[in-house]
Amino acid sequence: MSGPVLPRRGFLAGAAGLAAALTLAACGDGGGEAAPAGSPAGSPAGSGAPSAQGWTFTDDRDKKLDLPKVPTRIVAQVGAAAALWDFGVRPIGVFGPHKLADGGKDPQVGNVDITKVTGLGNVWDEFNVEQYIALQPDLLVSSMYVKGTLWYVPEKSKDTIEQVAPTVGVMLTGKSATEVIGTYERLAQSLGADLAGVPEAKARMEAATAKLAEFKDLKVLMVSGGADAFWIVNPPEYPDIVHLTSAGLDVVKPDKVDDGGFFQTLSWENADTYDADVILYDTRTQALKPEEMMKKPTFAKLSAVEAGQLYPWNAEAPFSYQGYADFLEGLVADLAKAKPLK
Repeated sequence: MSGPVLPRRGFLAGAAGLAAALTLAACGDGGGEAAPAGSPAGSPAGSGAPSAQGWTFTDDRDKKLDLPKVPTRIVAQVGAAAALWDFGVRPIGVFGPHKLADGGKDPQVGNVDITKVTGLGNVWDEFNVEQYIALQPDLLVSSMYVKGTLWYVPEKSKDTIEQVAPTVGVMLTGKSATEVIGTYERLAQSLGADLAGVPEAKARMEAATAKLAEFKDLKVLMVSGGADAFWIVNPPEYPDIVHLTSAGLDVVKPDKVDDGGFFQTLSWENADTYDADVILYDTRTQALKPEEMMKKPTFAKLSAVEAGQLYPWNAEAPFSYQGYADFLEGLVADLAKAKPLK
């Protein structure tokens, strides 16, 4: 997926170092028991115990994994890690935006305790392969925007990464949030997670979803800002927006979209191509903040901006009932302050 993603930054592992890491990993296990359910220092990911019958899971690539035992040392892309964490699975490593420049947590990593996981990369195209091998993972989990392409797994090193451990891909594009959450729930359950907190979080999510119909008279524009471009998000491609529109929210669909279908790219001079009562802006680290977008004259003159109806959009809320309950409750509270402008 191109467009409003993280800035590209390279990672190159030396062949000699990579070979040494592979040798070390191959010799390092010694036949002992792996730490339970993907947790460092042997702390369990959930209350479930690994099954003696082995582990089977079919992912959204229609790839069936059949392993002799339940994976316990799990590495996950931050979005996948955040979802699994809420379901009770504790990955040992993450990759993708998880740490801010000041050392704090990136919102995309959700409730993951970044002091208890190994960070393998923090920006686009960065993945420390040698460190990944040294972790001796037995499963890697990542979301997918394009079927077959694991999000934040660099193209240049994906073959090596996929040789180290089996991988699970969870499709996002064209799915509803409830479908994606259901996939992560099924995966977490297969990994032995304790799902005791699911009913309460699911009820919160359903209650907030029901309230969205109260705002059907508001026209909503969902955007992401970059230094030289303004992106209008295409609703059908994003699970969260599919969920919002299915619940009755009127989200603007761009007249035409770029190759790939995810958004329409506009210049800042054309930021007024679409008008709306409410603008929801991308809050991820790579996107411009509201005060930066307000410096763009055409954007500043939009009706929603002038009316103060500019609210945050958590573009990568964790795909868990808890994550979506938090996201939707915040959105409902913001939309309750807005009114139609025409």
